Amino acid sequence: MTINVSDVSVKSSDGTTKSLGDYAGKVLLIVNVASRCGFTKQYAGLQALNKAYAGKGLAVLGFPCNDFGAQEPGTLDEIKNFCSTQFGVDFELFSKVHAKGDTTEPYTTLNKTEPVGDVAWNFEKFLIAKDSTVIARYKSDVTPDSLKTPIEAALAV
Repeated sequence: MTINVSDVSVKSSDGTTKSLGDYAGKVLLIVNVASRCGFTKQYAGLQALNKAYAGKGLAVLGFPCNDFGAQEPGTLDEIKNFCSTQFGVDFELFSKVHAKGDTTEPYTTLNKTEPVGDVAWNFEKFLIAKDSTVIARYKSDVTPDSLKTPIEAALAV
């Protein structure tokens, strides 16, 4: 089953509703992020991808999530400050979400991607094509740097 995110609405960092369809024509990398996780250092790699490919049509979208080990307890302002000062993050961060159990978007939709099921941990990644369909799902231990080839392939389409 092909999963399409164009009709998915999410809550932006200012509390307004935003449609992922607004990103049609861009390749998206959607990641559930946390500031106190063993994978938190991946922020640097995500920012490097954003810097390298944003001008070519990539948008990295971070969704703070406190579902795993309570590793994202802060307010959105605290999270944004941490990401900016520690990792120079300037990609878009959204309001906090739930990626497991009683999920919130975009994870209610993304968790239908193979392998179907809840996100397993922080920094799970979903690569979305320009046509808003999910290309691939990557577990937390897949580093941002290892995604350059699939991102470049998606951008070339």
